Amino acid sequence: MKKTIGLFAHVDAGKTTLAEQLLYHTKTIRYRGRVDHKDTFLDTHEIEKQRGITVFADQVTFLYNGSTYYLIDTPGHVDFSPEMERALQVMDFAIIIVSAVEGIEGHTETVWRLLQKHNVPTIFFINKIDRVGADAVSVMNEIRTQLSKDACDITHSSIRNNMSEELIEFIAERDEELLDRYMEDGYDSDLWFETMKNLFRNNQIFPCTYGSALQAIGLDSLLEKMDLLTETVYNKEEPFAGIVYKIRYDEKGTRITFIKAYSGTLKVRDEIYCGGKSHNEKITQIRLYNGSKFQSVDHVSAGDLFAVTGLSLASAGEGLGTLKKKVNYEMTSALKSKVTLESNINVKEALRYFKILNAEDPALNVTWEERSQEIHIHVMGTIQLQVLQQVIKERFNLDVTFNEPEILYKESIASEVLGFGHFEPLGHYAEVHLKLEPAVRNSGISFESVCHTDHLTIGTQNTIQSHLFEREHHGILTGSPLTDLKITLVTGRAHNKHTSGGDFREAAYRALRQGLEKAENILLEPFYDFKIKVDLTHMGKILTDLQQAHGSFDSPITEGNKVFLTGKVPVATFMNYGPEFASFTQGKGTMNLVVGGYDLCHNQNQVIERLKYNKDADPEYTSSSIFCSKGQGYTVSWDEAEAYMHCL
Repeated sequence: MKKTIGLFAHVDAGKTTLAEQLLYHTKTIRYRGRVDHKDTFLDTHEIEKQRGITVFADQVTFLYNGSTYYLIDTPGHVDFSPEMERALQVMDFAIIIVSAVEGIEGHTETVWRLLQKHNVPTIFFINKIDRVGADAVSVMNEIRTQLSKDACDITHSSIRNNMSEELIEFIAERDEELLDRYMEDGYDSDLWFETMKNLFRNNQIFPCTYGSALQAIGLDSLLEKMDLLTETVYNKEEPFAGIVYKIRYDEKGTRITFIKAYSGTLKVRDEIYCGGKSHNEKITQIRLYNGSKFQSVDHVSAGDLFAVTGLSLASAGEGLGTLKKKVNYEMTSALKSKVTLESNINVKEALRYFKILNAEDPALNVTWEERSQEIHIHVMGTIQLQVLQQVIKERFNLDVTFNEPEILYKESIASEVLGFGHFEPLGHYAEVHLKLEPAVRNSGISFESVCHTDHLTIGTQNTIQSHLFEREHHGILTGSPLTDLKITLVTGRAHNKHTSGGDFREAAYRALRQGLEKAENILLEPFYDFKIKVDLTHMGKILTDLQQAHGSFDSPITEGNKVFLTGKVPVATFMNYGPEFASFTQGKGTMNLVVGGYDLCHNQNQVIERLKYNKDADPEYTSSSIFCSKGQGYTVSWDEAEAYMHCL
């Protein structure tokens, strides 16, 4: 049986140490490394050794009780959460490590929410019970109250035979037929065990066990129970289907595509369908990775985790073979930074290197600003920038620095308008009328057509739609990306002789921009969804700080001497709150901040004034239209163009 396990935790909870022990106890490695000794099997990158944290989601294979396990150690620092999320999609099940001293911390809740979203069965391992101040029972209660009431302690219970009375009742309470059986005939070990596996597989219970990864306490029990509870079924007789979860480039510049196979078999020299290309691509090599090392094999099958060469465009989250899908990732950045290069560095060469990094981490969203000849990237935080700077130096021998991260703003409209665009220089002709309407917050841009086919053919209508979505559009307040907008094609006109390729692109863009000129435009800023737990004595200060940061919060929930606060607060006003929070709570409070989308900017006028965007000087956009008279084209400004339109 083939099983893929993911290890997840808040940074410093002991995740990599647990991975090291699992490999040692399954005789995969002969020597147990330690994070503080910088010699662990999976954290092999120099950056990971120096910082003592996992940055890259690496994998290793081990055998246990007749099953093949693919183990992925994921980053625990929030700055590298996109890497964690990309790996999460291929997990058969997960282990969340929680410190018995610190308890549930901010990133733990983020991981839990993503695992639940992707329906990944999860086991909790409460670690560091050997440490001073450890309280596994208290942490078990935290898991039940903050994450799931369906968590059950299996530390001292056999799950195959002779379950504890507490566990027997816990399982029976979650299965009505089993409860009736229990009341009539009592406990049956086989029936309870099979029911427990089904409940676990369906995310209805979440087993918890505790120990010490560093001291190898509870490791054998974890392995045994993990093996008993987990079960996978993969069919290698069906056509090949897989999903890409990671892209890497090796030291020779070879593009390596990491894949999880869900069905079928894949062989070297097989051709495979990739959604990113219009034709199949040939697999030139198949690799099975163990940490930084790999072995080449001639084939893999359903359930395997492997890498291939030969695919040039497949990206993370893309389905392969018969799996036609594309994963949309949730962990996105609210910050951007400009890349600063030394004067002797060729900027286009640097851009090529950044495109390689962007393939490996699409969340970077590397963009090239032609006007200013600048490279911009999206980032999660300052630690990521520090790591990125070192990676670029080591891999490409390039010295770069980054500007202080800035907020990524977006724009939308608050009123419905009609936008008109006409493009008719000599020998060309196209006219487009668009209705622009505000859409639900964080819904992006949508399109529909109510244009009659007497005016524009279906093919032309589809062309206009394609043009509108082939690029990112910017607003007129700050030049930030446009979002939360419904675009409706109302009507348009073509010319049998003069309309040619690209004319409708010009007309559609001008119609969109002309509509924005007339609309009530609004600026949006990113907000954190926060969850804070502190002592009751700190509640007053937290609420005051949230109000001063222009945040909003739900009614506080108190449990004993603790209070739980949830709500939303602008990233701009709260992104640097962490050190202050840690200081006045003396490190005992927990704060989970996740970018939860965009909403109205709390200081729109100040931001517009600071950014000083000139909508009339943006060479990529124009709201004017071009008409033709007596064989010569002439420009009509946006505020007069409507009177010249041919379809009105």
